[in-house]
Amino acid sequence: MESYKRRDKINYYLDIAETVLERGTCIRRNFGAIIVSNDRIVSTGYVGAPRGRANCVDLGYCTREKLNVPKGQRYELCRSVHAEANAIIAADRSDMLGATLYLACHDAKTGELYGEVEPCSMCKRMIINAGISTVIIRNTKDTYTTINVESWIDRDDSIEGAKGY
Repeated sequence: MESYKRRDKINYYLDIAETVLERGTCIRRNFGAIIVSNDRIVSTGYVGAPRGRANCVDLGYCTREKLNVPKGQRYELCRSVHAEANAIIAADRSDMLGATLYLACHDAKTGELYGEVEPCSMCKRMIINAGISTVIIRNTKDTYTTINVESWIDRDDSIEGAKGY
């Protein structure tokens, strides 16, 4: 009998976050986020315009891309609500206290896993205020980066210049 290798729990949740990002509507990068508390998925979120508004994929353009805005800058020009924000909006705060947010990203044009990311400065602020304690970001199919959210608070300047969308 061949031995069965069970997927580790962190990559299991990152696999789910990677599935969630398939609903994203950004034409630059699609992120999927899930919030897990006490081994229970509390909420999910993906990148998309606010309800009832046109998505970039529907319009066929990204304003930030049209203006050649570099990654991590001028988010006020973005039509979308970020995956982390959508997951936080959908969760009860009591479920987020001490929770873990799992995050995965694909390049929207190639569909390739994009592992060199972290939440943008606005999402970092929301994650801190939501009471989430850990963020785990998929780097490759089996590797990830674990961030203790407390480090963002301790290094107050860390919120600026994030490598996000």
